Amino acid sequence: MSYEEQIQQLADLIRENERFYVLTGAGISTDSGIPDFRSPGTGLWENIDPIAVSSVEVLKNDPRLFYEAGFSRFSKITLAEPNEGHRVIAQLEKMGYIKGLVTQNIDGLHVKAGSKNVWEVHGHLRSGYCQGCKKKYPFEELVQQVELKRIPPVCHYCFSVLRPEVVLFGDPMPTFFFELQHKMQYECDFMLVVGSSLVVYPVADLPRLAKKMAIINQQPTDYDQRAEVVVRENSSNALHDLLTVLENS
Repeated sequence: MSYEEQIQQLADLIRENERFYVLTGAGISTDSGIPDFRSPGTGLWENIDPIAVSSVEVLKNDPRLFYEAGFSRFSKITLAEPNEGHRVIAQLEKMGYIKGLVTQNIDGLHVKAGSKNVWEVHGHLRSGYCQGCKKKYPFEELVQQVELKRIPPVCHYCFSVLRPEVVLFGDPMPTFFFELQHKMQYECDFMLVVGSSLVVYPVADLPRLAKKMAIINQQPTDYDQRAEVVVRENSSNALHDLLTVLENS
């Protein structure tokens, strides 16, 4: 099947399935300058063990290491802007095709691009909170304290260590995730996976709950055999072409 035929099949699936959801992973944000995790030669986890610097255990036992070794990755992500892929997904929702968007990404770029019905299952970098009294802070407060060498940053009220509002290694999934699993099992006729290697569970289990699925990803996944169509292409390019077909047919 040619690339053009694959895009046409994706468009047909979207039109034929009213309850259409999207799941995105790190691959959709590479065009915004954010490296993904596993691509050979460029993946974030090629040269750093995330569990050694960005886990709940590290934050609890050695918060200085957490902020000195791992925090700059978070603060850089907040400077990124949405790319064509994010904008197309927001437009497809606006056109009434997409019923909801699940993202593994913490970059917040789907929200910046204008998507409304978004489940950020691994959290986001718009805010942080105190581990003691649970008071919320803008993420910029954590960045400012770190830039001023106040490491680790602490709460102004109870002086406990602050943390970003993301799901770290060792954290439980947010409570809404289990409601989301139920929704995908009973309400998702078709799921399009974009830019995810589908190896991080439990999120990687969501496509299995959908009645049909398709994949846009440059690397192979364990779900490729189950997909109606697999598009091996840059996600921004593929989504742009998909929108063009939907708008012109």
